[in-house]
Amino acid sequence: MMLDDVDRAFLRDLSEDATLSAGELGRRHGLSQPAAWRRVKRLQAEGILAGRRVEIDHEALGFGVTVFLGIKLATKGRVSLEDFERAVAAIPEVQLVHHVLGLYDYRLRIVARDLTDFERILRRRIMTLPGVGEFEANVLLSEERLPGPI
Repeated sequence: MMLDDVDRAFLRDLSEDATLSAGELGRRHGLSQPAAWRRVKRLQAEGILAGRRVEIDHEALGFGVTVFLGIKLATKGRVSLEDFERAVAAIPEVQLVHHVLGLYDYRLRIVARDLTDFERILRRRIMTLPGVGEFEANVLLSEERLPGPI
């Protein structure tokens, strides 16, 4: 699908605030509400606009620590990737599971109340998962959301 400047502007605006209405998008970019609505529907139909998300402030909910955990599976032949993925997805503190190339097989984004809570999650939940071998934890210090290439 060919995107024009207005399509890209819509995507930029919606990536910053997914609650924008078609009317507001139209006002910002010189289109009527129906014309803006048709553009949004076309972007959805083409799979470019795949969904809208709510950003949750984990710290406000009491989760003050975010950890990125690299996991290398110990026994790739004996434990299926699906078994590991299913087990790790059942842990509520795990926010994202990425299957990656490199030193580790998986990168997890985990939220915890504090470092003691993260240690509990690591010992009682992560280290008991099928096939877990080596791992490395990196604690998030700060985060900046950068706009993607739209």
